[in-house]
Amino acid sequence: MSALPTPARSFHCLRHGVTDWNRQGRFQGRTDIPLNDEGIAQAHAAARRLRNLRLDQVVASPLVRAAETAKIVASSATPLAIDDGLIECDFGSLEGRSIADVMREHGLTAMEQLANILPRDGEPWPSVSARSRRCVSHWLDSRPQATVLFVCHDAVMQAISEVLCGRWLDNRYGTPFRYERTGDAWTIEEVS
Repeated sequence: MSALPTPARSFHCLRHGVTDWNRQGRFQGRTDIPLNDEGIAQAHAAARRLRNLRLDQVVASPLVRAAETAKIVASSATPLAIDDGLIECDFGSLEGRSIADVMREHGLTAMEQLANILPRDGEPWPSVSARSRRCVSHWLDSRPQATVLFVCHDAVMQAISEVLCGRWLDNRYGTPFRYERTGDAWTIEEVS
């Protein structure tokens, strides 16, 4: 069995803008909830933050909250692609439930611990990590000189951060980050 790919170079990621379910603190997963007015405003704010960055390719999850964010951020001259490899984790029977209630039921104190309690009818955390890395690596390899922005979801960004930096990211809606590779070391910083 071959090793999972690690991205060969730096790239950018953006979590979609907020939805009503996000504001209600519910597991959203693959449930296709659109951006609310605040989420649309966050996408426009992200576009302003990224305006000085020459984006050659924007790649988004197929879920409407990410695809809509990507459309707002991508200029008319920037190619926009949809890739299932960036789709949110399937939380199975947890979808629609209160995150706080689930954490309390399982005695969890940190969001990172949620990866350990995903239900059997959902997607295992190693699968989220593997497909996210394959997707990012594919796009970076296929567009070797391009500045690529991935518009996706919290679990995808956390899985990538966990593998590259050994920690979870303080990830906020509509906030762009640069995953920076220097040699074999990775850092993640917010794009200002």
